Amino acid sequence: MGRAYPAQTPLPRRLAATHARIIACEACPRLRTYCTAIAQTRRAAFRDETYWARPVPGYGDARARLLVLGLAPAAHGANRTGRVFTGDGVNASGDFLMRAMMAGGFTNRATSQRPDDGLALTDAYIAAAVRCAPPDNTPTRDEVDTCLAHLEAELAALPDVRLVVVLGRIAYDAWRRLMARQGVTLPAAPFAHGHLVDGSTPRVLQSYHPSRQNTHTGRLTDAMLADVFLEARRQIEAAS
Repeated sequence: MGRAYPAQTPLPRRLAATHARIIACEACPRLRTYCTAIAQTRRAAFRDETYWARPVPGYGDARARLLVLGLAPAAHGANRTGRVFTGDGVNASGDFLMRAMMAGGFTNRATSQRPDDGLALTDAYIAAAVRCAPPDNTPTRDEVDTCLAHLEAELAALPDVRLVVVLGRIAYDAWRRLMARQGVTLPAAPFAHGHLVDGSTPRVLQSYHPSRQNTHTGRLTDAMLADVFLEARRQIEAAS
């Protein structure tokens, strides 16, 4: 623990301050205990590495028109590398997501394995509903609600966002609750891959999460996720 956060480029002051607050957060004892324990035991393949083991801020273009919202850091992925959707395995969630985002012109690389790999996002910013790795990849409702303050702060520091791609039902529900705090009511249903939700600015585009459970069973294919980001590109260009 203790290495510097791998930022893409120098951040605007407001976003940098938001990142610092996220990294320093100790609001959820269960999650902080779990992240620290994972960093101490490590996975055998990473036994010589120093884990990030702190809350993980978002990553990407500070002038992004697209916000991509996932669930939470993976225990040996972002909890290890310090960057969202990074290092969770070859052809795992991060690579699956980057291939799809590349199809929409939002990233320069089709993989996301290390924070020094040269990945750069263009017109896109990726964040998670929960900033610490949860046991069994399952945060509690209270933990999600506590983390909404971080998402709200990042959104406020990203003034150009016009569309949100939510990866999975938990991410969508977190976004709905954040919007409710701001006086905007979004429908609880349906949740369907590729469904565009009207009724708020930014608009919301739903997608299945690129988890192994979805990608290894064929519930979510490369073509399906690429289609979401091609539609995201169409939507933000139309909004402009």
